Amino acid sequence: MTTTDTDRRLFRRTVLDLGDALLRPFGPDLDVAGGIGPALLAASADPAVARWSPLGADGPVVPETYLARSDKWWAEGTAATFAIIDAADGSLCGNTYLGWTNRDDGIAMIGYWLLAAARGRGLATRATTAVTRWAAEHAGVRRFELYHAVANGDSCRVAERAGFPYEGTLRGSYTYDGSVYVDEHLHARLASDPFTD
Repeated sequence: MTTTDTDRRLFRRTVLDLGDALLRPFGPDLDVAGGIGPALLAASADPAVARWSPLGADGPVVPETYLARSDKWWAEGTAATFAIIDAADGSLCGNTYLGWTNRDDGIAMIGYWLLAAARGRGLATRATTAVTRWAAEHAGVRRFELYHAVANGDSCRVAERAGFPYEGTLRGSYTYDGSVYVDEHLHARLASDPFTD
């Protein structure tokens, strides 16, 4: 990888506008006491989030630690963690994460979760599409991979709607609860694949 590629393959803080929601970088500047902190705690305790996301894998999330870690990743350019914020009331709806799995080869992994009140609005699909487009255009990601447990049908539908075709099943790929390894579906898209709005 050339120096130009290295410089380009950094995730730089930005805000993405979905109309009814904003994708804002997670970091200490978000208002922890005013709603983000309690919402992160609620997300880590939500069975639907906890079952499929590492957010609460080690117990209830510590909001300040979560925001500091996200801020560090942004500062290093190694991962982009976006808070999905409701444009009308400023509440946290969820999260979209994008991190390098092979920066030299331009491969990144994307994931997401939503709080219960935000589900059913297409936010996960729209946030995934927006972050993917942004990273292809501004950070040099050439291949995006999305993994989910085979049993997580909701995530499978989000992947397909966001333009990530199914590529295969990874057997015994990941443990969501720290004990049992489950099969996962791999979905992926290339930066050169057409985006649909």
